[in-house]
Amino acid sequence: MTAEPAPAPPEAAAGPAPPEAAAGPAPPRAADPVPAVELRHISREFGSEPRVRALRDVDLTIDRGSSVAIVGASGSGKSTLLNVLGCLDRPTSGTYLLDGIDVSHLDEPRRAVLRAEVIGFVFQTFNLLAHRSVLDNVMLAEVYRGATRQGRAERALAALARVGMQDRARFLPTRLSGGEQQRVAIARALMADHSLLLCDEPTGNLDSANTASVLALFDELSALGLTLVMVTHEDQVAAHAQRRVRMVDGVLTEEA
Repeated sequence: MTAEPAPAPPEAAAGPAPPEAAAGPAPPRAADPVPAVELRHISREFGSEPRVRALRDVDLTIDRGSSVAIVGASGSGKSTLLNVLGCLDRPTSGTYLLDGIDVSHLDEPRRAVLRAEVIGFVFQTFNLLAHRSVLDNVMLAEVYRGATRQGRAERALAALARVGMQDRARFLPTRLSGGEQQRVAIARALMADHSLLLCDEPTGNLDSANTASVLALFDELSALGLTLVMVTHEDQVAAHAQRRVRMVDGVLTEEA
């Protein structure tokens, strides 16, 4: 005869549920990232007689990944401001923080290193070598920086791909339209994976169709997190920026 299994021991009575822990204070909000650019009371004077005050007590903060258009008439100070932003000129007074680094008083070699690592430039003139291929022109950005040759062609092709010009890599610049040449110039500026792109009248030599093409590219780059600063006198260009500031006689004002 098979023995019956022993009865299971009774389950322990469930005790009272532990009290819920009291909610603690909310965690602190993450600090805002360091702005890409911060100008504090920047002035620039030139030593002619009488002295010329090109910038007057300029304050400007540009967040990472944003786009700003600097507009103004010729002689208003906007090009001087761009030169200060690009570490091509020193302010007479004030503080300039680039990626949180005070560059106002850095010596020239350190400024040059920071400029090469952080800032890309796009000018009204494309500044492409007519006798060198598109790929060579883009690779020259690293030659001037003294970067390693290993993988340079691949990096240049990747930069051209970002601006939709990889299929023109073997072309000479003379075979390209104005808009295509400007795209190559932008690819050259992106070669070092800069975080700040400074553009001086980037569509000044382009017709309306090529202007629209370059502006669409700027919109794409901005959406990818690149910080863009454009000097322009064209309303069509300024309208593509998230912010618009105006220079008048060296004084900077925010526009709605």
